[in-house]
Amino acid sequence: MSRLLLLNGPNLGILGHREPEVYGKATLADIEAAVAQEVKGNGWDVVSVQRESEGELIQAIQSSYDTVGAIVNPGALMIAGWSLRDALANYPRPWIEVHLSNVWAREQFRHESVIAPLASGIVVGLGAYGYELAARALLNLAKD
Repeated sequence: MSRLLLLNGPNLGILGHREPEVYGKATLADIEAAVAQEVKGNGWDVVSVQRESEGELIQAIQSSYDTVGAIVNPGALMIAGWSLRDALANYPRPWIEVHLSNVWAREQFRHESVIAPLASGIVVGLGAYGYELAARALLNLAKD
C-alpha cells in the first residue's frame, strides 16, 4: 500500500480551538480523516505528522522519501523556515503547500512563503477543504 505524507507545522495541533474565526472549527483529526477518505480509493494510507519544531518536521520529511507525495501546511514556518525549505527541496515526490486561511488577505508578513517556489502547487484560503483538494491534486500528479 502506498503512503501519503500529511505534514503540519507549529500550532496546527490545536485546530478547532485556535482562532476558529480564522482557521475554522475542523480539528486536525477531522482533516486527517477527510484526507484519508479522499485517497483510500487509490489504495493510499495517510501518514500524519504534526510537530511544533522545525527540526522534527525535517526528520519526518527525511524519513518519508518512500511516500507517494505530501501535503504540507508549514504554518508560520512558511515565512522563515529555511531548513524546512531545504528538506522539502530534497523530497523526491510532488507535494502541495496548504494554508487554511487566505494568507494574502492577512498581515503583510504572511504574504511570502519561502517554501512555495518548490511546491507542486498551493491551496490557500479554503479552510479544511483545501487539504482534500490538495489530496485530489496529488492523486493526479502521482499518475504522471
